[in-house]
Amino acid sequence: MAPHPAHPTQDVVTSRREGSVFVITIDHPPVNALGVAVRQGLMAAIEAAEQDPEVQAVLVLGAGRHFIAGADIREFGKPPQPPLLTDVCNRIEACTKPVVAAVQGSALGGGLEVVLAAHYRLALPGAKFALPEVTLGLLPGAGGTQRAPRLMGVEAALNLMLDGKPIGARQAQALGLVDRWVDGTDSVQAGLAYARELAASGAPVRPTRDLRIAVADMPAASQALDAARASLNKKYRGLFSPARIIDAVQAVLDRPFDEGLRLERDHFRQCLDTPQRQALIHTFFAEREAAKVPEAGRAQPRPLDRVGIVGGGTMGAGIAVAMLDAGLPVTMIERDEPSLERGRANVAKVYDSLVQRGRLDAAERDRRLGMWSGATDYQALADADLVVEAVFEDMAVKSAVFAELDRACKPGAVLASNTSYLDIDQLAKTVSRPQDVIGLHFFSPANIMKLLEIVVPDQVADDVVATGFALARRLKKVAVRAGVCDGFIGNRILAVYRLAADYMLADGASPYQIDQAVRGFGFPMGPFQVADLAGGDIGWAARKRRAPTRDPNLRYVPIADRLCERGWFGQKTGRGWYLYPEGGRAGQEDPEVLAIMDEERRKAGVAPRAFTQEDIMRRYMAAMINEAANVVHQGIALRPLDVDVAMLYGFGFPRYRGGPLHYADHVGLDVVLADIRAFAAEDPHFWKPSPLLVELVEQGRHFNDLNQSKQG
Repeated sequence: MAPHPAHPTQDVVTSRREGSVFVITIDHPPVNALGVAVRQGLMAAIEAAEQDPEVQAVLVLGAGRHFIAGADIREFGKPPQPPLLTDVCNRIEACTKPVVAAVQGSALGGGLEVVLAAHYRLALPGAKFALPEVTLGLLPGAGGTQRAPRLMGVEAALNLMLDGKPIGARQAQALGLVDRWVDGTDSVQAGLAYARELAASGAPVRPTRDLRIAVADMPAASQALDAARASLNKKYRGLFSPARIIDAVQAVLDRPFDEGLRLERDHFRQCLDTPQRQALIHTFFAEREAAKVPEAGRAQPRPLDRVGIVGGGTMGAGIAVAMLDAGLPVTMIERDEPSLERGRANVAKVYDSLVQRGRLDAAERDRRLGMWSGATDYQALADADLVVEAVFEDMAVKSAVFAELDRACKPGAVLASNTSYLDIDQLAKTVSRPQDVIGLHFFSPANIMKLLEIVVPDQVADDVVATGFALARRLKKVAVRAGVCDGFIGNRILAVYRLAADYMLADGASPYQIDQAVRGFGFPMGPFQVADLAGGDIGWAARKRRAPTRDPNLRYVPIADRLCERGWFGQKTGRGWYLYPEGGRAGQEDPEVLAIMDEERRKAGVAPRAFTQEDIMRRYMAAMINEAANVVHQGIALRPLDVDVAMLYGFGFPRYRGGPLHYADHVGLDVVLADIRAFAAEDPHFWKPSPLLVELVEQGRHFNDLNQSKQG
């Protein structure tokens, strides 16, 4: 193939000869992504190396901190431009002179496929290798499914592709993915030394395509494929691409390399055409766009070196662990010494569990716990840059805490509440510095759940909001900006779709049917399983709190109250919507719950009717989408994508469906609106179409149009 024109590639791929070694450097900041100019440059450089009679070996490396960290996201969704990465990898592999890939930093996705196509592979200590295409609904499409198993074995290659998680340099060497691990930080010198050594010894080219799975390893390879297929329904339920990955890897055992490559390409195209791929790409971009908020564009974050936490219960301890994991020293405040000791024990319990499971060593546990201190006097927070209140969900209790913080904390300290529902504006009015008050709504368990709702009250300063988003990045959480209302984004929407589920209970569905339908849609748990896990008493307290302001026109379903009156609060009491015999976590259906439901229906004069899974999900999703549209319409969420991110990362909405408003666009907003209007014929008080949904249908527009027009 003739070299491509040099002008588009001059800046992103450079080449030079160092003696007998032809050095190709990818220099495409910030991560050397595989855009069209990089692909053209690689192809041209390999051709130039091939034609130079002085060259005995070729070295490929990345400038800066990375080798190649994957595809260029600016090309997502656009028609591919030649050369395809498959052609580039095949050309590298076909080079008649040994090609060495020297990897520092990340070699991800297509970047790792380039590495796999080289004849020899060297890694520096910070190197990371991954094939994460599955997270975007795809599979490696440039030979990765065919080359990785030949190098590292079928089981290890399947794990790499199905999990999508990176492995380090040492592990890559142990698995056979790389040939040599070299200490140091200079990939140029390490790569040159290796390439010169290979040239001096007359090392041959070593195409990965020519490797074969050894006959002795075939039974284990087949067993690994069978195990992966058996795990599809459990680990990858509902996902399209994992089965295609397994089929492509099967071809390594059954077909010649070129046939396997054609099968891989065919499966890659199938994945490209699925709604799942579109949803996962939407999720990928939405997570990044959610961090783009007006306040962060107008101000810099405040310094954040020391953190205070008020409350050492489950939530306070989880927040403390999240902070400690991020390297932030924590001072915990409790009302007395016994409570403080319980708070410390709650933190230590999390770390002890990690040590027991081999996720953390004892020395690291002790180091993190060493950054924790406790006090019963708020004056201990005098030097804190940020304090998170995590006490009982009661405005009077929280206001008393904020009065103490107002007195004890230094000027400029950020005062944050972890409230799930309460009015942050009202809380801000209780202190002399409302500009410093913000909501940081963590989700339980706070050290694990990725969502952080950053609740923005009226008087908060821009730099406080920017600090909230900076904290989220430091904690490796996904932050979403939320306005002030009861429940903010996620819990507000949850209250409505949970009410729709309660109405279906009242009308004839069982909690077990509803949970099964919701799991079948892709949620990890149904709403009644979630209620049992969280504790029925929490929802009961919220219902009692809202009772004075409840809309009298809305139906009230007392079934959950009947369970709580019996002390059936879920897993922690061994009984809720489900039975949990002997403290088990897997609930069993409870005939007494069904009997209570029948009794309540008789009292209400309801003749129960049958619900199919489709009936259940149409109502469940219509309620979720309608309230989500209201949240956007009222400015509680900046954009539809903010709702999608909140529901994906805080409420288990299946990633491969992209969030409720992306899903609504896919189903058709006219279809959703027609459902809501049909349901309104039965219950016009609950089923009120959102003005935004009506407007979009009338204009022939989609929620995604608002994402494009309202970017922060």
